[in-house]
Amino acid sequence: MTFKDLHIIEPILKAFRDEGYTHPTPIQEKAIPILLQGKDLLGCAQTGTGKTAAFATPILQHLYLDKQNNVGKRKIKVLVVTPTRELAIQIADSFSTYGKFTGIKNTVVFGGVKQGAQTDALRKGVDVLVATPGRLLDLMNQGFISLKDVEYFVLDEADHMLDMGFIHDIRKIITKLPKKRQSLFFSATMPNDIISLSRNILGKPEKVTIMPEQATAEKVNQAVYFVTKKSKIKLLIHLLKTEDVSSALIFSRTKHGANKIVKFLGKADIKAVAIHGNKSQGARQKALNDFKNGSINVLVATDIAARGIDVEEISHVINYDLPNVPETYVHRIGRTARAGASGIALSFCDTEEKPYLKDIQKLIGQSVPVVTDHPFPDDKPEDDSTESVKKPPQNIHVKRGTGSRNSNWRKRRRPDSKKRS
Repeated sequence: MTFKDLHIIEPILKAFRDEGYTHPTPIQEKAIPILLQGKDLLGCAQTGTGKTAAFATPILQHLYLDKQNNVGKRKIKVLVVTPTRELAIQIADSFSTYGKFTGIKNTVVFGGVKQGAQTDALRKGVDVLVATPGRLLDLMNQGFISLKDVEYFVLDEADHMLDMGFIHDIRKIITKLPKKRQSLFFSATMPNDIISLSRNILGKPEKVTIMPEQATAEKVNQAVYFVTKKSKIKLLIHLLKTEDVSSALIFSRTKHGANKIVKFLGKADIKAVAIHGNKSQGARQKALNDFKNGSINVLVATDIAARGIDVEEISHVINYDLPNVPETYVHRIGRTARAGASGIALSFCDTEEKPYLKDIQKLIGQSVPVVTDHPFPDDKPEDDSTESVKKPPQNIHVKRGTGSRNSNWRKRRRPDSKKRS
C-alpha cells in the first residue's frame, strides 16, 4: 500500500515525496482512514512508529479542504498537547513539513523560555497549536489563547503525562474545549487510569493498537554485557572507541549519572553532551540540534528527556543502566529503529540489574544475546539457556567509515539514507 492508496490529497503527497516517504507504517495505514472519516481514535503506540504522521496527515487534509470556508484572522482549529518540550517541537516541525504546500500555519508553545516570541506568533493567528500543558494553561489564563474554535484535539503520550504529574492540567484543558470536536488519544501503555482519562476525552472511539514490544524487538539487533557497576564507564569508552558507532544515544537512570558519564567520556577524548530535566531549554535544544546535524555523535539522556528525540539513523542505543520497568526498555531501543528502520541496542547489566534483564526478556519474548568477549567481564549469566555471542551485533544499515576507528569515529557524520515517515 502507498500513501496515494489512502486517498491523501496531492499537496500532502507532494510533501511526502519531497521527504522520500512512499509507504505508510502500520499505524498510519490503520489510523489515517479512520481519522479521514472524522471519527475519534484511541491509539496504543509508542514514538517511533510513525504516529505523528498518522494524526497530522488527516488533520492537515481536513483543514485544507475546509479552508475555503474560513475568512478573517486564523483561529486555533487544532490543539495537540504533549508532555515534553522536545516532543512538542518535533510535532510542530512535522506539521510544517507535511503541510508545507497547504498554506496551513502552526506554532508551538512550551515553558522554560520567555513567552514573547510565542505570543507574537499567536497574535498573528495560527491554525494548529502544539503545546505542553503548563505553558498552554499559563497563556490561556493571560488571554493569549482561546480554545473555543478547536475542532481537532490530540493528546499524545498520555501515559507519560501521568508520569510527569500533568493529569490535573489535562483535565483543566479538556473543560475549555468545545463539546463538538474530533479527539485523538495516544498512549504507549493502557493502564486503568489512562483508560479512565480516555473516556473523559473520547466519544465512541475506534481503536488502533500497534504492539511495540514485538515489532521493535524484531528489528533491533540486541546484545547485553555482564559488567560490574564500577567497570561500566570503562566498557562504554572501549565500545565507543573500537566499534563502528556513527551515533550513540546512551541512557542513564538519573540526571546526575548522565552528567558523570559525559564528564568521564570527555576525559577519554570522546565529545558528548547530556540532556535531562535540569538542563535549560536552550541547552537541551542545542544538544538535540548538535546531535541531529552530526557535530555531536554521543548524546546521554534520561528517559523523560529522550521521549522527544526524533533523529533518523541513530546507529546505537546503549543502556548504561538497565531500566527497572521493562516497557521502558522497549521505548529506549525503539530510538534506533525509527518507523521501520533497524539498529543496534547494547545493554550493560551488573549483578543488581539481573532481575530487570529477566523481566525485559519475558516482555519481549526472547533472550538477549550475551557478549562474552570484552575486557571487563563480570560473570556468566545464571541461565544456561541464554544465548552467548563473542562480538556485539553489526548493523548492515550503518555505513562503515574509513581510516582508524579509534580516532575518526567521532568525526563521521551519520550515514545518509532514504527517509522514512
